Amino acid sequence: MTSLAELARPRAAAAFEERCELCGGPLPDEHRHVADVQQHALLCVCRPCVILLARPGAGGGHFRLVPERRVLLRDFPLDDEQWAALQLPVELAFFFRSSAAGRVVALYPSPLGATESQLPVELALEGFEPDVEALLVNRARGRREHYLVPIDDCYTLVALIRSRWKGLAGGAEVWREIERFFDDLRERAKEER
Repeated sequence: MTSLAELARPRAAAAFEERCELCGGPLPDEHRHVADVQQHALLCVCRPCVILLARPGAGGGHFRLVPERRVLLRDFPLDDEQWAALQLPVELAFFFRSSAAGRVVALYPSPLGATESQLPVELALEGFEPDVEALLVNRARGRREHYLVPIDDCYTLVALIRSRWKGLAGGAEVWREIERFFDDLRERAKEER
């Protein structure tokens, strides 16, 4: 029989376990993502769902598995004049071909999250998978770097900036974290051939 004292004791909080956003199965700490093309969202998915969605056409145009390739594009044709024509207010941005919009979309990280540029973007993204791969451009602090990355890398950068930005210029901590992000990306990216 349960005593009144036992009922009054606080219960231990149940351990939070992340679940696959497609099937509800257990989700390991290291997991992949799927783009929900119709809802413009990234979903965390388990290994069995990755295996199912890795086949061409498996998502029926609704879900697309985010690939894992990262490529340093040393000769990407985006010079200072073309960059200026984009009229972006920051020196970090990413671009991807949106199936839903039927065009290349430009977004840039800000303290409020990912902000979409409303200006038309004329960039050729041949060889990039629509909706799931992006051109990530780093022009901050004199850099001129261009990468083909999984779209979830771009949103990782957005989350980093959003969570650490302080004041008008961001503060030293956020810039250290941005440098760390790009140092890690340089190590992981393959060279363009």
